[in-house]
Amino acid sequence: MDNEKFNMSMRKFLKQVGVTSQQQIETAVRNSGLSEGSVKVRVVLTAEGLDLDHVVEGEIDLS
Repeated sequence: MDNEKFNMSMRKFLKQVGVTSQQQIETAVRNSGLSEGSVKVRVVLTAEGLDLDHVVEGEIDLS
């Protein structure tokens, strides 16, 4: 495995995940009409062909 190519490819994917996830959350919050409080979020990461099941949970403050 070429570690440099692997790291670049992974960073590109994670950047795409971050940008598109932020856009989706912003759209959902705007469409919900919420303007204060917080929203609980959960991301599940799996990878086909790998034993990977990673969950990240958090809270986004709207105020």
